[in-house]
Amino acid sequence: MKISRLKIKRFRGIRKGKLFFGGDTVLVGDNNSGKSTVLEAIDLVLGPNRLSRKPVINEHDFYQGKYLVNEGEDTREIRIEVTITDLNDEQRSHFWYYIEWWDSSKCTFRSEPPVGDVDNDSVVAALRVTFLGNYDREEDDFSGKTFFSRSLEESDPPALFRKTDKRYCGFLYLRSIRTAQRALSLEHGSMLDIILQIKEIRPEMWEATINEARVWDVASNPNLGISGILKSIEKAMRKYVPHEWGVEPRLKVSKLTREHLRQIITAFINTGESNHIAPFYRQGRGTINMLVLAMLSQIAEDKKNVVFAMEEPETAIPPYAQKRIVHEVRNLANQSLFTSHSPYVLEEFRMDEMAVLRRTSDGHMKRAFVSLPDSIKPKHYRREFRTRFCEGLLSRRILVVEGATEATAMPAVARWLSDLNPESYSSFEALGLCTIDAGGDSKIAHIAKMYKNLGKKVFALCDKLEAGKKNAIEEQVEKLFMHEEEGFEVLVINGTTNDAMLKFIDTINWPDHLKKKYPNLGEKFSTALLDYFKSSKGIGGAADFLCGCEEDEIPEWIRNTCKHLKGLCQPDGGNAEEETDDLL
Repeated sequence: MKISRLKIKRFRGIRKGKLFFGGDTVLVGDNNSGKSTVLEAIDLVLGPNRLSRKPVINEHDFYQGKYLVNEGEDTREIRIEVTITDLNDEQRSHFWYYIEWWDSSKCTFRSEPPVGDVDNDSVVAALRVTFLGNYDREEDDFSGKTFFSRSLEESDPPALFRKTDKRYCGFLYLRSIRTAQRALSLEHGSMLDIILQIKEIRPEMWEATINEARVWDVASNPNLGISGILKSIEKAMRKYVPHEWGVEPRLKVSKLTREHLRQIITAFINTGESNHIAPFYRQGRGTINMLVLAMLSQIAEDKKNVVFAMEEPETAIPPYAQKRIVHEVRNLANQSLFTSHSPYVLEEFRMDEMAVLRRTSDGHMKRAFVSLPDSIKPKHYRREFRTRFCEGLLSRRILVVEGATEATAMPAVARWLSDLNPESYSSFEALGLCTIDAGGDSKIAHIAKMYKNLGKKVFALCDKLEAGKKNAIEEQVEKLFMHEEEGFEVLVINGTTNDAMLKFIDTINWPDHLKKKYPNLGEKFSTALLDYFKSSKGIGGAADFLCGCEEDEIPEWIRNTCKHLKGLCQPDGGNAEEETDDLL
């Protein structure tokens, strides 16, 4: 089983959106781009336990919180449709009446069965399922139900897609990976509960456990003293109430219900050689991770045909464990869907498996595809993924700079200026601005185009260029910041003060080759410092200098650029603006 298409209307922050999935996919984007909403939407349609919640939806699940239908409006109904392909024999047999034919080469449905396409691998059996969520004005409450999509078009009333039907689909939304505190509990939707459901095991222990707890007197031993106090209370009550009232008070386990037992029963595991047992979630992080992996493998082995959806597997997990969890889940699942902000997770996926999500200001969500420019070879992409590309995929705004000096100096000086004068400047972090080292002026336009095509707002910064290169960059960016010097280091030296340079020189641990070249630093301090900046690109020499300057000692061009970037990213001086241009 695989999810091939998802259509969303009026759900949370998404007014409308359509996503296609070819297989394993990691959803990428900055905060509030809709990643979690996508998984929540699929869970509403396919999650076997999702509709058991009361209420199923609430006002915040409606786009912009608007659920009342005004005069002249047709509906404000939440509508989510999932197309399922790669059905196994059991699923095809169970859902036979509602089977349709999906042409994966065109990502659309065929109006007729593929009589003439029996040998066409791109035409496959598929099932459409739709969740509808509404506000019932008469009941003054919210309702949500899932239907076979075909029946919405062909039947009155339409056929419900029930919990038993959902169990034939193997969709599992693994929120519990974040803390693992529920994985080995018996709460609804826990990993242990999922395994029991898959194996069709119904533990008939609730009544027996409740009956045992009912007859268990807590602290009934007279030597503890509590029973004597309770007896004295009972005796005192005889002065005020009839003999039949308030008889034999005792301590018992409270809330003797099945739901309460589900919440408080959890697995205990031996913590080591001492034979002391403790709740499994109190084990070491590595042990918990392996427990989760073991349970995932158990689910996949029993279900055979499963789609795993997992939010941010990197949370509270070291890099090596992030990669292992992703690797194992991909091996176990027929399809896996992830959201992530971690480069260690993202680099486990090919470029065509990355869905870069973006929402326009009117709630239209779309997916963009990562496509490398010809100037960037795949081996360079893989080698420099974490340092050059990953952060840009996760950001909304990009500043593409010419080289390593600018890449380290500009974010650092912007942060320093925001500390010195927060009214005029903002750190790049506060602006949601990611700095990308292009590795040379010839690559700026290509990298800028790549991020522009992903729906990012892109700026560029470089040394003085000839007209052709300058025009090529300006075609791909919102704004090009180009100074007139022959290098960023030269810009810093020519734009600062002698006092600032002399003050910094005394703090430097000079390399031996520069000590020999400039035995008397007081005579050629600016030339020596320029050499130092050029030889210390990798360790951020220019950034260190700028972050020790007073505001008026920082070159005016750098200060003006930081102010201009703040104005472009925060035109009102407050929250970053909403982009309204469309994506594709």
